[in-house]
Amino acid sequence: MKRPRILFSRTLPEAVMASAAKEFEVITREHQQPMTIEEAADCLQSYDGALPTLSDQFNAQAFASAKPLQCRILANFGAGYNHIDSAAAAWHGITVTNTPGAVTDATADIAVLLMLATARRAVEGDRLVRAGSWTGWQPTQMLGTNVTGKTLGVIGMGRIGKEIARRCHLGFRMDVVFHNRSQVDDTEFPCRQLDSAEAVAASADFVVIAVRGGPDSLHLVDADLLAAMQPHGILVNISRGDVVDEAALIKALEAGVIAGAGLDVYEFEPAVPEALIGMDNVVLLPHLGTSVLEAREAMGFMALDNLKAYFAGETPPNTV
Repeated sequence: MKRPRILFSRTLPEAVMASAAKEFEVITREHQQPMTIEEAADCLQSYDGALPTLSDQFNAQAFASAKPLQCRILANFGAGYNHIDSAAAAWHGITVTNTPGAVTDATADIAVLLMLATARRAVEGDRLVRAGSWTGWQPTQMLGTNVTGKTLGVIGMGRIGKEIARRCHLGFRMDVVFHNRSQVDDTEFPCRQLDSAEAVAASADFVVIAVRGGPDSLHLVDADLLAAMQPHGILVNISRGDVVDEAALIKALEAGVIAGAGLDVYEFEPAVPEALIGMDNVVLLPHLGTSVLEAREAMGFMALDNLKAYFAGETPPNTV
């Protein structure tokens, strides 16, 4: 029996690739840059399925350009799938799956790292030492702010938001407020749900964005929300880059509307504005949210389970 031909848009961990090769005819792209619209269209008309990753351009134009369509499933490597036009996929009869849950702990850890690094000026201090400019301990040198005992505001109280809040409340004795589009009652620790994202911004010392990407969350963090934050407030984004209006964020940081920001994702990723790069009160990570081997392997095997189920005539466990 002929095995399904599956395009992997990027190379995955070795164990995942080895397992995939046992089940499918795997074709891996030669370079690791995001797929263009043209590449996505070619994929849709040339392969039985695909395992796309972040930023691969499976948008409406790609679906419209592919004739005829051969692809039957896009098994996304990641929980977020806003780079895939799921409505267009459904119209063309293509199943879309994702990998929820596998990324939760790793992403929550990165959020806490960004909070600590920004509040305690860790990256700025590292640069000082590496540059040979540190002259020794001084009572007023590089004063930051405490994390322990402060108020955490979470915007988006899904799996990841809850784990961030859990770490901060139990580990740092932080009060927790949050906003979520639906009612959340199962947090298992004290926290308060507020009526709006702006109310969270006004109440918190640290505001962490953990919403799902997509049209509904585009520029959720805009000039108005930033203006609602306290002047000593720190913004952390580990969701999707375009959730934050970067131009508005830069203006807010330059004007002292907020004290700092910790970012793992960017609006036009991988491009990062020079204005942000030049700010000492901003910590910038290269999208490390799930960058641990355990998480990446779990994501890969979950995507393979979705592919296996589909081609076995079953409903994939993580259909979106």
